[in-house]
Amino acid sequence: MKKFKSAPYFYAGLRLKQISRPFIIFETKPQPMKKVNLLCATAIIAALIFTSCNNTGKKLTPGQGYIQVKGGRIWYNIVGTGSKTPLLLLHGGPGVPSYYLNPIGELGKDRPVIFFDQLGCGRSGRITDTTLMTMDNYVEEVKALRDSLGLKEYFLYGSSWGSMLGTDFYLAHPEGIKGLILSGSALSIPRWMDDAQKQIATMPDSIQQIIKVNEANKTYDSPDYLKAMKVYYEKYVARKVPWSADVDSAFSQEGENVYLYMEGPSEFTITGTIKTYDRTPDLGKLKLPVLYMVGDYDEANPETSKYYQSLTPGAKLAIIKNAGHLTMQDNKEQHNQVLSAFLDSLDGH
Repeated sequence: MKKFKSAPYFYAGLRLKQISRPFIIFETKPQPMKKVNLLCATAIIAALIFTSCNNTGKKLTPGQGYIQVKGGRIWYNIVGTGSKTPLLLLHGGPGVPSYYLNPIGELGKDRPVIFFDQLGCGRSGRITDTTLMTMDNYVEEVKALRDSLGLKEYFLYGSSWGSMLGTDFYLAHPEGIKGLILSGSALSIPRWMDDAQKQIATMPDSIQQIIKVNEANKTYDSPDYLKAMKVYYEKYVARKVPWSADVDSAFSQEGENVYLYMEGPSEFTITGTIKTYDRTPDLGKLKLPVLYMVGDYDEANPETSKYYQSLTPGAKLAIIKNAGHLTMQDNKEQHNQVLSAFLDSLDGH
């Protein structure tokens, strides 16, 4: 039960020299009747050259590594050898490492999938300096990873807090991002808090009372409070029980101090630095393909995701069935199918 102490919400190619207009020059003058064949051959060879080159950046080698950022080292892992556009994953929290996103690694058969743990949690360096626990610092951390890996074109996937980070990253550094996937979006914390209260109201009266009393007394370590949180989590966060080793690892290696400072003591009492975050006025600035993903039992609330979609030009929405907040854990098959189809449709362009 200790894992529920802070009640975190989960916000988890090939590079060849670019040829801008490939062409072939044939020095031998063809006979008139062979002109069509020559033109066809030229087109085919040029197409082969063009398709063998891409703009995704340097070759990504599967495996783990570290890069130095302000405040420490961050861990990353590249999964898969597929040649399609890479997918970079931003986990949630703040401070809940990327273990729970592991099912997305199945897309590695088509494209490199890049996992990393943000500074302060998981396999990355731990921090105590609160000046490092800011949106701006995490945005620069993502940029450092992007630059270190040499990504020129890529997709960006943000889960919960990662949807906040991904949106802010795009607004600051849009270059090279072919599409943005926002899963379990937390783009307005005031709205998130309102949704949480509505969801608490669906719980048994005894659970509601435990939450009310312990929040009033600020007794967040109370066994009753932790029990009530578990009931909430198994309904709205991760419905597939028993929880997987991925989810257990995400909890056990959480950067609790990061979560407490930025979010607060629980899902229902957000007192941290993100409590006033609201990016809804800026969603019209997302000038790229956007896919919102949400579970039908998600604490992020499908109706709220529909609202975000309405504010985002041309955005798509996918509701994952029988899933809470961790859609990739509760319904991996539908989650990955929807995600893969979205990415493939853009790669096709």
